[in-house]
Amino acid sequence: MLIDNTVIYEDRYLIEINRPGNPFFYYFDWDERSYTINMEFQHFHQFYEMCIFLDEHAGHLINGAWHDLRCCDIVAIRPSLLHKTAYPEGAPNKRLIINFAIPPLPASLESCMKSIYSIFDGEVPIYRFEGRYKKAVFEKLNDIYYLSQTPNELSNLAIHHKFTEFLSLIYLYRDRNVYTDQVDFDNITNKIYSITSYIHNRYTEDLSLAFLAKEFYVSSYYLSHQFKRVTGFTLTDYISMTRVRNAQTLLVSTELSITDIALQSGFKSFSQFNRAFNKFLQMSPSRFRREGGK
Repeated sequence: MLIDNTVIYEDRYLIEINRPGNPFFYYFDWDERSYTINMEFQHFHQFYEMCIFLDEHAGHLINGAWHDLRCCDIVAIRPSLLHKTAYPEGAPNKRLIINFAIPPLPASLESCMKSIYSIFDGEVPIYRFEGRYKKAVFEKLNDIYYLSQTPNELSNLAIHHKFTEFLSLIYLYRDRNVYTDQVDFDNITNKIYSITSYIHNRYTEDLSLAFLAKEFYVSSYYLSHQFKRVTGFTLTDYISMTRVRNAQTLLVSTELSITDIALQSGFKSFSQFNRAFNKFLQMSPSRFRREGGK
């Protein structure tokens, strides 16, 4: 099937090269997702991910900020970035998820990869191309699909080569990115997403319902009820969960003590952190670290 006369799609088609944790791996997953399996809260990975939406519309939350997706939008997600796709009610939506890790290259090439990886670092790392730029970018993904159809001893290398070309074109065409948010929420829903974004950017600070209500010019009572309606969480739980998620990234990516991680994540004490961690993840921070974040 050809989506938007541009992208090859085959339902439940997978390409796997090695496994996550290997310094070199790829995972391509063409599949459908529906509203009924929307994630409860934003999550993170220790590897890079690209979400390529292949249907009419959906939403994507990045660090609490809502972004509108249209067909063929490319979301570039760096390791440890909190995110989730929010699929609309109705029929399942097609998408392609790509997880990958590429080992360091020789010094003469590493500066090139550093430039390419910068596509993941934008404030809104979403790319939408048109015309020949769109065709050129997605042609590389179609090549990967065709290469996987007739595997041989060079398939992995060829797929890797095409994927680095895909990333390179996004970088080279970055000034041709025409992505714009087309959010059509009511005023209070827009305000709630402004507050969730604020929380993700200021979670280490002393946040409270009274403080945020004053900061965003809304009554505490109204904010409390509307926040739960929009996010599914109480404001207090949302703040705690944001802190826990960020603590999780530090537990698996640093050797900081758990007490230091608790304080750096916005908790006032280790005991407060431990209670919140157990509440949301049903395990202790030390066990999470010991099991490598699994």
